[in-house]
Amino acid sequence: MYLCVAINKNYFTMKIVLSISAKTDKNTNKSEILLRLIVGKVNGKTVAYRAKSGVFVYPERWNAENQCINKDVRAKRVAGKEQKDLLKELDETHTRLTELCRTITEQFRDTPIEQVTGDWLDRVIDEFHFPDKYKDVEELPEFFACFDAFLERHKLSEVRKKNFRVIYRALQRYELWSGKKLELDAVTFETLRDIEEFFRNEHTYFAQDKSGKLVPVKKYKVVYDAFPEKRTPQPRGQNTINDIFTKLRTFYIWCIDNGKTANNPFKHYKIEECVYGTPYYITIEERNQLYKADLSARPALAVQRDIFVFQCLIGCRVGDLYKFTKANVINGAIEYIARKTKDNRPITVRVPLNSIAKEILEKYADFQGKTLLPYISEQKYNQAIKEAFRLAGITRIVSVLNPQTREQVPTPINEVASSHLARRCFVGNLYKQVKDPNLVGELSGHKRGSKAFVRYREIDEEIKQDLVKLLE
Repeated sequence: MYLCVAINKNYFTMKIVLSISAKTDKNTNKSEILLRLIVGKVNGKTVAYRAKSGVFVYPERWNAENQCINKDVRAKRVAGKEQKDLLKELDETHTRLTELCRTITEQFRDTPIEQVTGDWLDRVIDEFHFPDKYKDVEELPEFFACFDAFLERHKLSEVRKKNFRVIYRALQRYELWSGKKLELDAVTFETLRDIEEFFRNEHTYFAQDKSGKLVPVKKYKVVYDAFPEKRTPQPRGQNTINDIFTKLRTFYIWCIDNGKTANNPFKHYKIEECVYGTPYYITIEERNQLYKADLSARPALAVQRDIFVFQCLIGCRVGDLYKFTKANVINGAIEYIARKTKDNRPITVRVPLNSIAKEILEKYADFQGKTLLPYISEQKYNQAIKEAFRLAGITRIVSVLNPQTREQVPTPINEVASSHLARRCFVGNLYKQVKDPNLVGELSGHKRGSKAFVRYREIDEEIKQDLVKLLE
């Protein structure tokens, strides 16, 4: 058995409970062992943290009752070398799992209880499997070792960490593509320009195969085999390039502040200003037109239309919307901690529900799912929004900025409609009424004085006229 029990210096107890995943890898025929850390105050309440162990075993070799690996090779009637190899593999897995549980137990004993969280458990497991990632950066002064330390030690939200890891992998591809090893002290203005050129042209290193799928051309196949991405690199506009280099500059500033290098390649490298198109959003009349559109022939689409209208009325990001449960509805309002702020200074956003929002919630009051409303995947949600716009006749032309050419392109609004348009609808229409970004920001979850807020408002003729009247 691997059931571990311990008590730390704060008199909190812990135990580890193991189970096996129902999913089986098609290539190895193995399933991952799952781990549950149960922490409790003596004679008090308990809390459980779940994690993947990173240890895999054949499902038939897992003893659920005793939470251990069944190493009896005789049960499978295997003999000779095959039996010997299987027994060796099972022994190694058993040892690995035992060492992991022992490591978690020892770490728990020495860790202040307030630091024992789900993230703490994930880190302990990750450090167990990949200890080199957590060696002191002074021992590993290489560029990517410092990048690992930056991601570990610099305060970043999980979303921003993911964004930085995309850049991390892209830089690894650049290094292999160019044959130039990146070193903190050796990166120059010219290096940054070379990296920029690689990022700008990366999508051209792919071509369609016979089936029409985009694959790396032969010359660069080794690069993408070594450091693949889930999505094929797309053409990057200047705003995207700017964002990448802003993040890379943040990394370098951290390195300088922490004494890892005195080199600042950004001293003479100017990051261009981002250019945004004229904000577009649907009016209140268009929103109501969408809500009242007869979609009875498409009931599933009607559901997603209702969710979009509800999002228009509370103004949250889609990432927050998808986390809502009935518990977020409090005294006639939606309350939540905005995803972009919860990892820094948590701010609770409270948005009172108007009559239409309440009507939509009442319509789905019998929904038995764990979420507030019957959501589908974000990709399918965006597709549904476009189709609902088309069927509702909301197809007016708007100017959309082409990220590559930076030119405004006339486009039907239904073709560019997405979940974020709901947030623009909320912010844009409220701003036209009250013209106070801080007041609207209280409802939308924007930080006070947020520079991003200006992108949601439209400087229209009505606002200009109101400004001129101030001179009368």
